[in-house]
Formats: sequence, structure tokens, C-alpha cells
Amino acid sequence: MAKQLGLLLAGLCLVVSSFFLSVNPAAAETVKIKMGSDAGALQFDPATVTIKAGDTVQWVNNKLSPHNVVVEGSDALSHKALLFSPGESFESTFTEPGEYSYYCEPHRGAGMVGKVVVQ
Repeated sequence: MAKQLGLLLAGLCLVVSSFFLSVNPAAAETVKIKMGSDAGALQFDPATVTIKAGDTVQWVNNKLSPHNVVVEGSDALSHKALLFSPGESFESTFTEPGEYSYYCEPHRGAGMVGKVVVQ
């Protein structure tokens, strides 16, 4: 009887633990930001995005190149090389919550700035 009870408990533990192992964590997302609006304005579109820690931002060269992205206070998240061709892109994954201001170096004076809010 004790052996059968032990086997029953072991089987029950396997079934219960399989529920925990089969639940997938929330998948990280990628948010796209255009560099240069469709109308030809020197701006990021959208200018502000809100994401979760672990999500990725992809900046895509759209219009009025060249563009780059400099994240204030973070060389690791910045992409200082200039992109010239439409469709070229680069990505940064934001792992820490906070607010990250960024700008396009050649067009900062024209107001080409943005913000990533990481929750």
C-alpha cells in the first residue's frame, strides 16, 4: 500500500510540475521607430515609446538621411554610425527600467529627439 501511495504521489508531482514547465514567459517584443517621418519631417516616428524591460527598439531609416541614434548616457544602447539608405536599421534591447532620451546627431538642432520609457 505504501508503495502504491508513493507512486501515486510521484505521478501527481510530475503532472503538477509539468504545468509550471510548460508555461512560457511573456515574449519580448520589438517596437519600430522610423527615422524621418513619412511626410519628410526630421523627427522620430513615434517620438516616444513605452516598452517593458527586455523589449527591443528597432530604428528604421525612413527619409531625409543620414540618421543615427545617440542615447544620452549610454554608449552601449547608442548607434553612432550614420545610416544612409532607406530601410537600413539597428536595434537596442532595453533591460533596465527608466527613461532614455535619445537624438539624431546630424539633426538634433532641428529637434530630432525621442524618448524610450522602459517599465
